[in-house]
Amino acid sequence: MPSDLAKKKAAKKKQAAKARQRPKKPEEVNGDGDRPGSQENDTSEINGVASLTQELDEFELKKMEARAVTGVLASHPNSTDVHISSLSLTFHGQELLSDTCLELNSGRRYGLIGLNGTGKSMLLSAIGHREVPIPEHIDIYHLTREMAPSEKTALQCVMEVDSERIQLEKEAERLAHEDSECEKLMELYERLEELDADKAEMRASRILHGLGFSAAMQRKKLKDFSGGWRMRVALARALYLKPFMLLLDEPTNHLDLDACVWLEEELKEFKRILVLISHSQDFLNGVCTNIIHLHQRKLKYYTGNYDQYVKTREEMEENQMKRYNWEQDQMAHMKNYVARFGHGSAKLARQAQSKEKTLQKMVASGLTERVVNDKTLSFYFPPCGKIPPPVIMVQNVSFRYSDDLPFIYKNLEFGIDLDTRVALVGPNGAGKSTLLKLLTGELLPSDGMIRKHSHVKIGRYHQHLTEQLELDLSPLEYMMKCYPEIKEKEEMRKIIGRYGLTGKQQVSPIRNLSDGQKCRVCFAWLAWQNPHMLFLDEPTNHLDIETIDALADAINEFEGGMMLVSHDFRLIQQVAQEIWVCEKQTITKWNRDILAYKEHLKSKIDKSA
Repeated sequence: MPSDLAKKKAAKKKQAAKARQRPKKPEEVNGDGDRPGSQENDTSEINGVASLTQELDEFELKKMEARAVTGVLASHPNSTDVHISSLSLTFHGQELLSDTCLELNSGRRYGLIGLNGTGKSMLLSAIGHREVPIPEHIDIYHLTREMAPSEKTALQCVMEVDSERIQLEKEAERLAHEDSECEKLMELYERLEELDADKAEMRASRILHGLGFSAAMQRKKLKDFSGGWRMRVALARALYLKPFMLLLDEPTNHLDLDACVWLEEELKEFKRILVLISHSQDFLNGVCTNIIHLHQRKLKYYTGNYDQYVKTREEMEENQMKRYNWEQDQMAHMKNYVARFGHGSAKLARQAQSKEKTLQKMVASGLTERVVNDKTLSFYFPPCGKIPPPVIMVQNVSFRYSDDLPFIYKNLEFGIDLDTRVALVGPNGAGKSTLLKLLTGELLPSDGMIRKHSHVKIGRYHQHLTEQLELDLSPLEYMMKCYPEIKEKEEMRKIIGRYGLTGKQQVSPIRNLSDGQKCRVCFAWLAWQNPHMLFLDEPTNHLDIETIDALADAINEFEGGMMLVSHDFRLIQQVAQEIWVCEKQTITKWNRDILAYKEHLKSKIDKSA
């Protein structure tokens, strides 16, 4: 153990170091150098953001009011594991969970899976708001939405989340001025050392760098970032804080492949309780130690990653069906015997009575249930007819957003037609979505020419397509409004049903649907535009794994061309025949498969580490 004198000397050294660093503190470096005359604009912008944040908070509050959760803490109140029995959850009167168990053990990383609309996000939200009885000593961080635009830099936003460290530093600074020898100050410095306070900025910077922020971007104000980048800042805060229980709902939605690979490596090392909703099988395989399957209003637990879950579930269901069929055969045989010989000779009647008792015992002890499989759905893109190539020609195209910004592309030269099956990969900001916008005509080249066949119809799916939905209409009403040529409601019901929206979902207001169900409405709308070319920009966001497989099958059966931007390695593997890397103002063809590209990204991370 170090002596008191050694502790005091170490503390004084830290104090001196802190005094030297003090001018760099976020709150002291703030916006004194604001542009003159910009304060009014900034104020109105921040007021607008505040009102939007308030709206979102009110919406979240309404969801909480519409949600009823009951459960009993079954683990010890001081335990680091959380076991809740008799858990039930209803939303707007609809039962999502019924008398099930929630078991979260320390040191485990759980993947929560299930069909869209079954209540995965609702369960995470209920845990995050402590609507289930979780002991107070377990701190929870639930990543729900992006950071609001503000004057703070990305780095400041990440560092400020650690309120304990900030509080301790302030307290230590106050005590150092009052009595630099007091015992309390020594304790504070010891706790700060445990928190690695002197490396706080370095740790925050490392996390932001892994999520794609350059050194310059880390110093940029939050109000200058798009929503996707502000979501990354929120994710960085969660990783920086290292809470005891971390809840992540689709954390890869706003990430490129590079950041997905980095996040997978980062979360592999999480040592407490992680609960993760993700549609990416590849990501679940890399991160998870356990899988929770939300099925038929129950939570079912499997050890291992996603691939092991699939294997175990298949084996269990096969055994369950064997047991079910054996029981049904036994019961049919006994019922038949009782019916035939129940009123026969005394000996046969006694045997019939015995079999009837055996039958009653079987029923009383509980029969094996028949396996109920998840509803399978089949996406469908209607036949588009043939167009002679070239469908789209890109000739010597260069592009930048304005004259004072650098070029995103220079001298691009390629053609695409109805046989094209391309996945675009590359870091954020390299121009993948920009290229799709250039090809659809939403953006015009700064130089060069894009020639399109006069009859080509292009369908572009993108992350903001759900924003065009009219939330007060039902999916049925919305599609009837968009496609008035389809007169019969029953015909439209069949069309929407192909995209996994059935029964009540077709006539409920769109605002009451889950994010994944809203995406399905968008796919139904897109498919019935009957495009020759599908440009899919992150189509898997919010979709469940079964729906992504259905989408992959539909793309493979589609007669037209397809260009895909996705962070889902498995979807790329299923549908892409070529991989183009967007990087350094140009496009180059990757000559190996997507898994080799993932290994290439991993080796880049290892080198930078």
